[in-house]
Amino acid sequence: MSDIRHQTSDIRHQTSDIMKIPRWLKIIVLIYALVGILFYSFQQKILFQPVVVAADSSYQFDQPYEDIWIPVDQSAKTHIVHFTVPDSLRKGLVLYFHGNRGNVRRYRRFVSKFTQHGYAVWMPDYPGFGKSTGELTEAALYEQALQVYKRARQFYAPQDIIIYGKSMGTGVAVQLASVRDCKKLILETPYNSMRSLVGIYLWMYPLKSILQFQFPSDEYMKKVTAPVSIFHGTDDGVIPYSNAVKLRKLLKPGDEFITIENGTHRNLNTFPLMQQKLDSLLK
Repeated sequence: MSDIRHQTSDIRHQTSDIMKIPRWLKIIVLIYALVGILFYSFQQKILFQPVVVAADSSYQFDQPYEDIWIPVDQSAKTHIVHFTVPDSLRKGLVLYFHGNRGNVRRYRRFVSKFTQHGYAVWMPDYPGFGKSTGELTEAALYEQALQVYKRARQFYAPQDIIIYGKSMGTGVAVQLASVRDCKKLILETPYNSMRSLVGIYLWMYPLKSILQFQFPSDEYMKKVTAPVSIFHGTDDGVIPYSNAVKLRKLLKPGDEFITIENGTHRNLNTFPLMQQKLDSLLK
C-alpha cells in the first residue's frame, strides 16, 4: 500500500508540473501543431493552383498550334500544346515547363519569343492542369517530362532540343536535363530546392519528412552536362533572389547566371537585358 501511495503522489506531482506550464507556451505549441497539420494536409493546394479545361474544348490562341496527347495509363493522359512554325523556318524545339498556376493558356504569351527564332514549342500541362489528367506527384511530374522528351526525340535530335523551365517548372526542367541530353537548359526564376524555399517561411518544421514535393534542383544541377542559362530578378517576392543564387556555385564553366536588377517574379520578360540575352541564346 505504501508503494501505491508513493506512485499516486508522484503522478499528482507530475500532473501539477504539467499544469504549471505557462499558458503562452501552450498556445505556441498549439499554433505550431495546427500550422504544421494544415500545411501537411493542404500543401498541394498551396503549391499548385491548376485550372482544369474540358478535354473536348479548343483553345483560342493567336498563333497556330496542334494538340498532342500522350497516354500515361488507362485513366490518365498528358496534353501538350504544340505551337508550330513553318518547316522552312524550323531550327529546333523548346520543351517549356510552366509555372504552378492555371494552365497552358496562362503562359502562351511567352511562346512568340521562341517561335520568332524558328523554334517550335511543346508546352505540356501537368496532371490536373488544363486537359491533362492523372495524379499530381513529384515522381509523376518527372515521368511526364521524360515521356514528353521521348516523344520529342522521334522528331528532333538532342542538339535541337532546348529545355526551358519557368518558376515551379524549373524543378522539372533541371531533373529532365540531368538524365537526358539537350542543346541548352534555360531557367527563369528557379529555386535552389523546394525544401530550402519553403524553409524560408517554415524553417521550424521537419520539411524533409513532411514536404511531399522536394524538387532538389541543387542535386540535379550537378548532373546537367548541357549549357545552362539562369535568369532571376533581385526583387522577386515569390522565389527570393537569395535562394536562387545558391545555384550559381553549381554551374559549370561557360554556364550563366543572369541577374535582372529590380526584376520581380512576373516581369523579367519586360527587361531589355533578358530580351537581348534570350534572343542571343536562340539565334
